Amino acid sequence: MKTLFIDCNAQLAPVWQRVIRPDDPPIAVNTAPFERHDLPRLLAGCAICMNDHSYMPTDLVAQCDALKHVVFLGTGAASYMSIGELQGLGVTVHTIKGYGDTAVAEHAIALMLAAGRDIARMDRGVRAGTWMPREGMQFLGKRLGIVGLGGIGREVARIGRGLGMEVVAWNRTPRPTEGVTPVDLDTLLATSDVISLNLVLNDATRGIIDAARIARIKPGAILVNTARGALVDESALIAALREGRIGHAALDVFHAEPLKPDHPLASMDNVTLSAHAAFRTLEASMTLLRRAIDIVRGIVDGCQ
Repeated sequence: MKTLFIDCNAQLAPVWQRVIRPDDPPIAVNTAPFERHDLPRLLAGCAICMNDHSYMPTDLVAQCDALKHVVFLGTGAASYMSIGELQGLGVTVHTIKGYGDTAVAEHAIALMLAAGRDIARMDRGVRAGTWMPREGMQFLGKRLGIVGLGGIGREVARIGRGLGMEVVAWNRTPRPTEGVTPVDLDTLLATSDVISLNLVLNDATRGIIDAARIARIKPGAILVNTARGALVDESALIAALREGRIGHAALDVFHAEPLKPDHPLASMDNVTLSAHAAFRTLEASMTLLRRAIDIVRGIVDGCQ
């Protein structure tokens, strides 16, 4: 079955060379940038598409007559394609869980620390010739609220406890976790000094942190999102940041990526940004690509 890794970037290309094996199914690799309208041309004759983080609109996928499987590198395929609509076209979307739980959790904590100590703002100031020490938050004894206790959320809890934080959490289904106190979502938002979003995006969680819930967030709290931008009402978040009701947002994910330089979030001092990089470690990338190749192998073997 003809397979194309459609968007292997400069970071993943050397990792790909480390994990691919001589006995793996043949997988063509595209490293050249492309526009969305190029999808039907690139995927002509391909039954399987490996996709890092490229958008796949349903109307364009419908023009890819041979396509039967999309292997998405991660869990957030719903941010880049309509899984249900593709299913209706006979295209199965495969996602990969658990490959980078520690990497994402460490990045969430890094964003928390950077936000709490205003590191990015001081960095910009020092580089511009402004020496302005800023008072930060001490995290020992502060309350860390985790929204979503999957593999990443449990890792965030582990590290937070190691920092001496009180950890509370809300999960859509009960998930007892040692050292973590379960609370309802509204209580978590109203009482946590730091809120870490670690939910998978789906129809039930899209927009779960809406304007009403943003209004309940403890004044001055830090909101960390390494999950998906669409979990949060972006307009309400921007308004709360401008008014100072939320102390700081530390964001790795956005409604539209890449974030444009003229986006309101890009010009706010109480926002710390990273480029959807939470899962980008060598260890996580190697695991991710190896699992993707194994999914392709399973599809190919199952059709032989």
